[in-house]
Amino acid sequence: MEDPAVTRAAALAGLGQRRRPNKADTTKLADAFTSDDDPRVRAVALAALVRSGTAHAAVVTAWERAVADPDAKVRRRAADLAPALAKRATPDTLAPRLVELLADKEVVVVEAAAWALGELGDALDADADAVTALARTATNHKDALAREAAVAALGAIGDAAGLPAVLTACRDKPAVRRRAVLALAPFEGPEVEAALQAALEDKDWQVRQAAEDLTT
Repeated sequence: MEDPAVTRAAALAGLGQRRRPNKADTTKLADAFTSDDDPRVRAVALAALVRSGTAHAAVVTAWERAVADPDAKVRRRAADLAPALAKRATPDTLAPRLVELLADKEVVVVEAAAWALGELGDALDADADAVTALARTATNHKDALAREAAVAALGAIGDAAGLPAVLTACRDKPAVRRRAVLALAPFEGPEVEAALQAALEDKDWQVRQAAEDLTT
């Protein structure tokens, strides 16, 4: 027997894929996002709203509600969708909410928020709060997946304020070190050169390969 929530989610996803959804369609999406008791349905409704081209204010309002949703699935989906909203919402709107998600209790949400901040890239170059929060996550988070995602985002943004955290990550676990070496690409200076030279002699071959890719 098919799960009713799956059926509802599939119907909503179809509405979001229409080229020009009408007002009734977008109302259904908004209502489902607001009122459905299944987080899977709310997450699908949010994604469909973002894809539907619904008016800026309505989508951003729904997205901000999703960031505070009690279920991690919806919060993670909100983070995943942030880059798709970049053309309809300014970084000043998106970044503070994503920074909030960096402190989420669920690592999958933190990882998605860090990725989204990195995808916003150059637009966050002057956002000191975002860079500071990513640096803190890259350095202090207990889960290596979160640290790795934060380091990657710092490399994508390329703000000098994030460099100390990237350099620290070059001494982390192998997966984080590999990501940190790649994140050094936009940076220059003696500390960067020293970190790359050390990475060329790392015991992990993938770390060495990443360093070779940047130095040849």
